Amino acid sequence: MARKQTQTAASLPLVALDLGSDSVRAMAARRIAPDLFQIIGVEERPQKLGNVCVEQGVITQSSNAGYVIAEVLKLLANRIGVDELPTAFLSIGGQSMQIVAVHSKRDQARRKEISQALLDEMELECKQKIELRNPEVAVLGLVPSYFKLDGVEQDETPSPEQRAALVEAHYIAFYGRKAIDTQLQKSFSQAGRSIEHAFVRPECLLSAFATCDGNHVLQNGCAVLDLGAQTTSLTVYKGGQYLINKVVPKGGYHITRMLEQQGMSFNTAEVLKKQYGCASPAFVEKNVRLRIPAASEIGGDMIITAQELAEAIELKLHEILAPLMEELKKVESRIKTLYITGGGSMMAGMADYIQTLTPITVQYGAHNLLLHRDTDDKYLSPQYTSLVGTLLLGQDYRDNHKDKLVQKPGFFDRMKESTLDMFIDNQ
Repeated sequence: MARKQTQTAASLPLVALDLGSDSVRAMAARRIAPDLFQIIGVEERPQKLGNVCVEQGVITQSSNAGYVIAEVLKLLANRIGVDELPTAFLSIGGQSMQIVAVHSKRDQARRKEISQALLDEMELECKQKIELRNPEVAVLGLVPSYFKLDGVEQDETPSPEQRAALVEAHYIAFYGRKAIDTQLQKSFSQAGRSIEHAFVRPECLLSAFATCDGNHVLQNGCAVLDLGAQTTSLTVYKGGQYLINKVVPKGGYHITRMLEQQGMSFNTAEVLKKQYGCASPAFVEKNVRLRIPAASEIGGDMIITAQELAEAIELKLHEILAPLMEELKKVESRIKTLYITGGGSMMAGMADYIQTLTPITVQYGAHNLLLHRDTDDKYLSPQYTSLVGTLLLGQDYRDNHKDKLVQKPGFFDRMKESTLDMFIDNQ
């Protein structure tokens, strides 16, 4: 009998997964050149009111999240014509995520090569330092800050071709409540899938922007304002250090809720915001009168002008952004660029409005240079930047872990997937 070939992660397509508060998205891609990808499939499942499993970046219902993860990855596998997608790279965000510097040293006694195993061991030690010091938290991501070999700081991560006796690894750790990590692991286990590796969302976004605009943006200093559905976050980075990572538990969803309170249904408010909303009355091009249906319990129609709509939106935006802009003000002399991204950044006038709040140059973060020129324009939208940034980091992870085996789900998980197949339309 012929032996079945052992499958490594490197033999699978790159798959990125984003557990957003408004939807769960998965993207599959092939790397066609270093830092250049061809998207081969995308699947998305919006979260439904009354059956929400992710809130403010945190999984609240692991069984529901596991079902959605399995469904999205199964449909994505069908779309790209493979039997299964057992693993995915994951981007992690969330309200409670904080940062701290941590480092590890290794004295190898004599000059020896800097193996990947050594770097992985030092990274694990840094993770354990934080978690042992505070058992209530889990490290969600470790981002390299800088390395030193025999006292000399390195520009990049050391390679096996380099040798040193004394190795220092300095990281910025993103950590949060232990329940965040526990729920993630539980959800993937129930889905019968495994996390190939997890990256923090700020690292995914910054990596995409730096690759497209050049690493000088990181050295000169930049900030990312990520406008999501239920959270809005600010990350500030300069010269290898994360200076700020602050999250407020409000986003585009709360703007819709505010409009709903004016007497319309949630769905009507969402359509009104997306089609006619503007970040500020100052940027309304035409003050049209809009007739919309009132909520069913009120009945009839209601009239609202584009200016009135923008005034209401601006008031809510000020409430959301005020604490973040206060943080940004503390470091505005040290950074050059403020990138805006996320689904909320697509609202008309958003970049112009934010520019009125800060002297820092405001621009949209782009990831178009990471995608093949034939890519559908819709995937160039800011709502896909995190997924593309996850692919970018995923390629580097695979390059450094070429022989890592795929973690297969157990018998119970395979049975669960078979049951799930009965309820998924594969057409």
